[in-house]
Amino acid sequence: MMQHFGKRPSWLGGGDRRDRSVRARVRSNFDLRKRLLLVVGFMTLGSAALLARALDLQVINHAFYQQQGDARFVREIPIVASRGMITDRNGEPLAISSPVESIWANPKELLRAPDRLPQLADALGIPREELAERLSARADKEFVYLKRRMNPDEAAKIIALDIPGVFSQREYRRFYPQGEAMAHILGFTNVDDRGQEGLELAFDDWLNGKPGVKRVIRDRRGRIVENVDLVRAAQPGRDLALSIDRRIQYLAQRELRNAITETGASSGSAVVLDVHTGEILAMVNLPTFNPNAVGSAPTDAHRNRAVTDLLEPGSTMKPLTVAAALEAGVITPDTLFNTSPGRIPNGRYWTTDTHNYGVLDTTGVIRKSSNVGAALIVRRLTDAQFNGFLRRFGYGSSTDSGFPGEASGLFPQPDRWSGTTKQTMSYGYGISVTPLQIATAYAALGNGGLLHEPSFVKGEDKPPRRVLDPKIAAEVLKMMQTVTETGGTATRAAILGYHVAGKTGTSRKASAGGYSRRYIGYFAGLVPVNNPRFAMVVAVNDLDPARGTYNGGKVAAPVFHNVMEGALRLMDVPPDNLDAWLAVQAEAEAKRERALGRTTPPAPAAATAGRAP
Repeated sequence: MMQHFGKRPSWLGGGDRRDRSVRARVRSNFDLRKRLLLVVGFMTLGSAALLARALDLQVINHAFYQQQGDARFVREIPIVASRGMITDRNGEPLAISSPVESIWANPKELLRAPDRLPQLADALGIPREELAERLSARADKEFVYLKRRMNPDEAAKIIALDIPGVFSQREYRRFYPQGEAMAHILGFTNVDDRGQEGLELAFDDWLNGKPGVKRVIRDRRGRIVENVDLVRAAQPGRDLALSIDRRIQYLAQRELRNAITETGASSGSAVVLDVHTGEILAMVNLPTFNPNAVGSAPTDAHRNRAVTDLLEPGSTMKPLTVAAALEAGVITPDTLFNTSPGRIPNGRYWTTDTHNYGVLDTTGVIRKSSNVGAALIVRRLTDAQFNGFLRRFGYGSSTDSGFPGEASGLFPQPDRWSGTTKQTMSYGYGISVTPLQIATAYAALGNGGLLHEPSFVKGEDKPPRRVLDPKIAAEVLKMMQTVTETGGTATRAAILGYHVAGKTGTSRKASAGGYSRRYIGYFAGLVPVNNPRFAMVVAVNDLDPARGTYNGGKVAAPVFHNVMEGALRLMDVPPDNLDAWLAVQAEAEAKRERALGRTTPPAPAAATAGRAP
């Protein structure tokens, strides 16, 4: 019994090893099932989460994430607009914008490839150390120019090196085909193609285009892989047609340069106006500069002296003094003035002539350029009369040509005049004007007393204003004609076949405490007298008497002659002195006949019939 009860029944777990193995397998199968179910559950939940996330990305929050993606790969980049072209009055190009390429880099990306920097520096033509320093100083930036306004072919070679972070950008560079000849009129633009001086500055808003914008996709290296959209098209700048005639401009520059070279003058200016419209046909200054290489000349050479420099006009004032007196009725063309002995007092000073001209009529005062005669004339005018007349002709105020930095001149009001001011002003001292102001005043004399504001733009309609009675203007013009004829001071300004009206001027240069021993030589004239087409002023500055010639009749008048002779031919202006031309031609023919040993036969009776004896 004891033994029987000492054994444990099998159903109480006291079975053999086989039973225990079976039970272990059962428990193992049970644990595996639970694990499988757990894994499947997790996978199901994960799949559900991925599906939910995909739904959120693709459907619910699609716009937000698209925007975020675009912010990293889609860019809006500017489309550069070309600047408007400037032409002369005949359509010849004076300023053109040519396409160029600028090389730029992303320093953050480029500095990650330091081994490529020497190759890049050599390709750009800049020192390696300079490139490294420039990039290091902007290491936190994403944009830096490396070289601007390059030839597109050269830029393409650099881009072909495939250096990380290096790109190109289209820009425009201003080119001036006429070079130095137009420099002072046109001015120039800066590296961003914006006007800095001259008409480029005055008409910058007109010439400058409006950049466009396009949307593109860039890859991780910043390269454009797709053009997405055109946001705004670029609008090119508007073209500008100037009143300048390139041919006359070249003539004026050449002749002025010759005069300065021959006389040793330091500078000079010349202005040519169309009498009937006020359009500026030519304006030259020396020294000049090359607008295609602005830095190659001193800054002083950039100045447009014809509109910025103030000069005492000398004897070019005398025709206006005579016109003022004729208008006031205090003289006539036949009034006589005793200029003996060639000087008269002016306060503590003297007004003198180069010679004792004795008794002169009004025309003689102009023809001989008598300072004493001008002083005697202006004494008959009140201060208010003389002041008002000169201001009516534009002295003391800007001509409103629109040129940047134009000077108004120095012309004090009568209450600031001393006892000598009016007398010295009558022959061109004590007042300062620009060459353009003189040309504008003379053009009014040639236009029958109608003054046009000068203009650099072709066809700009500026209505004139009357400043003088046409009869008086014609009388003064006839007096000025005698200046270029025998006995006048400017016979070198005469042009065969044309009557020329003009006036010389030779003024001493003002200096600290008085006047220096250097001079300015002028000639201001109109041609042809019977129907004036051109007004021209020539000013040759800083003449030294020690070198010989320094007066306007010998220095400036020949410049007028050479330029106007060419301009009259270019513009097909008919002669108004045909008899003189025919006489010269006949004399030349007779000279050729004599050289050949032949005698010119007398003219047939039919040819001489009806001629005055």
